[in-house]
Amino acid sequence: SVKFSVNISILIVAVVIFLLVLHHNFLGLSDFLKRELSDSNPLGLQPVDFIPAVPQRLADERNDKEISVVIGASDERLGGAIAAMNSIYRNTKSNVVFHIVTLNDTVDHLRLWLSNTALKNLRYRILDFDPRVLEGKVQVDPQKADTLKPLTFARFYLPNLVPHAEKAIYVDDDIIVQDDILELYNTPLKPGHAAAFSDDCDSTTNKVAVRGAGNQYNYIGFLDYKKETIRKLAMKANTCSFNPGVFVANLTEWKLQNITKQLEKWMALNVEEELYSRALAGSITTPPLLIVFYKQHSSIDPMWNVRHLGSSAGKRYSPQFVKAAKLLHWNGHFKPWGRTASYAEVWEKWYVPDPTGKFSLIRRHSEAYEAK
Repeated sequence: SVKFSVNISILIVAVVIFLLVLHHNFLGLSDFLKRELSDSNPLGLQPVDFIPAVPQRLADERNDKEISVVIGASDERLGGAIAAMNSIYRNTKSNVVFHIVTLNDTVDHLRLWLSNTALKNLRYRILDFDPRVLEGKVQVDPQKADTLKPLTFARFYLPNLVPHAEKAIYVDDDIIVQDDILELYNTPLKPGHAAAFSDDCDSTTNKVAVRGAGNQYNYIGFLDYKKETIRKLAMKANTCSFNPGVFVANLTEWKLQNITKQLEKWMALNVEEELYSRALAGSITTPPLLIVFYKQHSSIDPMWNVRHLGSSAGKRYSPQFVKAAKLLHWNGHFKPWGRTASYAEVWEKWYVPDPTGKFSLIRRHSEAYEAK
């Protein structure tokens, strides 16, 4: 019987040691997954399957929390805005209200697209943007007058677009959301901060060289430090820049600090003094935001703005990483609805064809051509 007790004791000790080793290995795997994803979510890897059809439980369980999402919709890129809205709507139970900013000649087309497709249950307001608000604030090259995109400035006027909300999310039209937008909406903003952006230096997508664009990861890539007006601001040239294509805004704080007026002031000053860097890669909306929000913004989880998918036709990220990303952003020249773009097939799963036939996807080149 003593021998039997000793055997039982040895067995118990062996089981305990085994469980401890198993627990340690599990923690190691969990940490590995977190590092692999650069994801601050304590649950680690939670890839969302691409299911464009809305699951019944989501349709039945949408709750009353209203989330304001602002998105621009220009006629030549309307398919982008449609796919972005569809991906947001299908992945949340929250009561999302889209504030779709467009120009007068796009309104009818947009309304037809929304009301005659699977998007007819979307809650939305169509807002007509008046480009005259930009007079005297944007430098227009007479030879490139058609390159001015007024809707890119809509984000400067958020309190006018969403007057009754305390908080809003702004997204560009070249994005796809693969997780619940409520998580992005709940991004904590520090006291006194009117917005939260994804910083370039510590993001999961930062090591990208943009040809002819100077350094896209700090302030000197966007602002001309030879100009006295910029130097007087005493902003360090190597300060990390941020991406304004996706952000969360505290509109109460925005109004309190008169952010819109501050942005307009820097736009007008640039017309007079040419304060933006000449190496800039086309983004004339970023510099005023960088000045106004210098060291005065919070951060969003980098997985909520995995970007540069449009910087080249090649695949920059692994399929596993793309699947795990909460928001994919095709900023750059290669849009998923146009020429060859990386992971265009992911975007297409959320695209809703245009019932009017006006917007058609430009067919991509063959796989053989892409491989060159």
